[in-house]
Amino acid sequence: MKLRRGLSFVIGGFIGNCIVKTIFSESDAAPTDSEFDEKALDTHRVDSLNLLLYTLLLILTIVTIWMFKNRRLRFLHETGLAVIYGLVLGAVIRFSGNSQSVRGLVVVPKVMPRKASNYNLATPPEVIWLQLSRRGKAAASLNKTYSYTFKGEVDDVVSNEIEQKATFDPEIFFNILLPPIIFHAAYSMKRRFFFKNLGAIFTFAFLGTTVTAFVTGGIMWSLIQIVPNLARKFSFLDTLYFGAVISATDPVTVLAIFSELHVDVNLYALVFGESVFNDAIAIVMTRAIQSYSEYNTVQEGFEMNAFFYAVGNFLAIFCSSFMLGSCLGISTALLTKFTRIRDFPLLETCLFVLMSYTSFLIAEASDLTGIVSLLFCGMCQAHYTYNNLSPESRLWTKSLFELLNFLAENFIFSYIGVSMFTFPKHHFDISFIIIAFVAVALGRAANIYPLSMLLNIGRKPKITLNFQHMLYFSGLRGAMAFALAIRNTLSEARQMFLTATALVVIVSVIAVGGSVSVLLQWLGIPVGVEDEIEPLQGRRQGPPQESGLADTTPRQAPPKIEKAWLARIWGGFDTKYMKPLLTNSHPTLIETMPKFCGPFARLMTTAEQLTEMYYRTRDDSDADLCIADEFEGYNVMVEPSQQRLLDY
Repeated sequence: MKLRRGLSFVIGGFIGNCIVKTIFSESDAAPTDSEFDEKALDTHRVDSLNLLLYTLLLILTIVTIWMFKNRRLRFLHETGLAVIYGLVLGAVIRFSGNSQSVRGLVVVPKVMPRKASNYNLATPPEVIWLQLSRRGKAAASLNKTYSYTFKGEVDDVVSNEIEQKATFDPEIFFNILLPPIIFHAAYSMKRRFFFKNLGAIFTFAFLGTTVTAFVTGGIMWSLIQIVPNLARKFSFLDTLYFGAVISATDPVTVLAIFSELHVDVNLYALVFGESVFNDAIAIVMTRAIQSYSEYNTVQEGFEMNAFFYAVGNFLAIFCSSFMLGSCLGISTALLTKFTRIRDFPLLETCLFVLMSYTSFLIAEASDLTGIVSLLFCGMCQAHYTYNNLSPESRLWTKSLFELLNFLAENFIFSYIGVSMFTFPKHHFDISFIIIAFVAVALGRAANIYPLSMLLNIGRKPKITLNFQHMLYFSGLRGAMAFALAIRNTLSEARQMFLTATALVVIVSVIAVGGSVSVLLQWLGIPVGVEDEIEPLQGRRQGPPQESGLADTTPRQAPPKIEKAWLARIWGGFDTKYMKPLLTNSHPTLIETMPKFCGPFARLMTTAEQLTEMYYRTRDDSDADLCIADEFEGYNVMVEPSQQRLLDY
């Protein structure tokens, strides 16, 4: 027996409804307040137990990984360990029996006349109102109406309450867990070699993600045609959607080992930079594919109008989200520059966090992409706002987002393991899973090797073959791919997408992530390279504190490489105009802007900029950037004419 329940409201749309009437006999007693209190306490107890299980998983993961690091064991990262512990816990919950049965009631909807109801039989109702009444003289006074939340189509009603509670609303991933992960990636970006490899990073992230999605989707569709039972279930758009979902990479395991071993900074920048922008491109691409599907009026074949509509939708969403995030970041920079809120570090930190999260929420509420908005907001916050913060706020914001990122990422990987046994929407099909693994591997290869060959035509230094192999194996799947796959599991095809995605994530994190150290040695990639300056502290990094032991590997000086032409162009403009406008850095706008812009330059120049006798020497968030040589390394004293501007 399949059961459908109703869902929450949708902003801006109608609320579908389904009214179900159930009549009880006179002997059925009306529920009392004490019974409702008892039910609320039971629900609270199960919720607390659910959170306790995940908390214990995180504690166990942290303690175990500390033991690994203390013994210099790098074959398993904390994310892989979180997945393994999650799998164990999920199996225990699934096969340990029922902790407490959930009371259920199978109901049949009463179809109302068309004029009296806006319920569409083709789709599940968004709201179910269950009307209960008793037969008898006092029936009219005992009518009750209850509203139930939507959980989708199920084959059997799950009777284990803790098994039900162990699964979360997918929106929790997007609205609560993903934002700190994305923001931390942007806010803690090591920008020196990131900007020097900007062209390659954009190529892999934008063009490479698109190639990966289309190649993966095309290979899957071709191989699915061989399997008759799968060919009837999937269209090319379905497989292309899966290709876009699975193209989101999350090489957190690889990057952690890179950092511990001090791997070549150019390789680190390529892997990190691709993963940062790749998530944004993947989520916007899924939206574009959905818009094509909605706009396409041809059942089979290609429609040009729908294609251009989808491309336009992709560009509009990405650019609008980019502008929104940048504007919020710039607004925060101006607010912290022209106010004395830095005198109250607690308020300053709260404002910083809330303004950053606002960029995500505004984008989502505006039908844009909050991930893209938050990514560029975080980059603006690190590039500009950070320099205006008080020393306490600098430390607090960096530590806060590092902590939130660690907890959120490990929680998601734990949940991936648990959900393999507790999430009711998994659909295991061996043929589809094997095809998915083959398509993912070939799609990644179609991204890395051809684009590396193309980039090497005009790039110095070249992306060597061993670097290309490492880039290929660094394409682990993680939190973003899983969050995109779990967001919609109504159809059988989407349920198969979720199962295949979860398995790809688990295998890549445990198997590939655990073999990074061996791959580095086998490929002959240099380690022990001198670290770049930490961008948010302006000083050299020491050995990683979490490892417990100092790294005795001999250090090599970082290679001197050419700056990306895009970084050179932006660097000059940023140093002359943007940094003086949004921070208290030098040179001031009075020195860099044309004379006819003098009033505006004086308005946007603070007293702090004018009274400083010397430039700050490498003490801001861009001490490691070095992309503009024109103003690098010279000190200018404030002229008397500029000093008089304090009274202007």
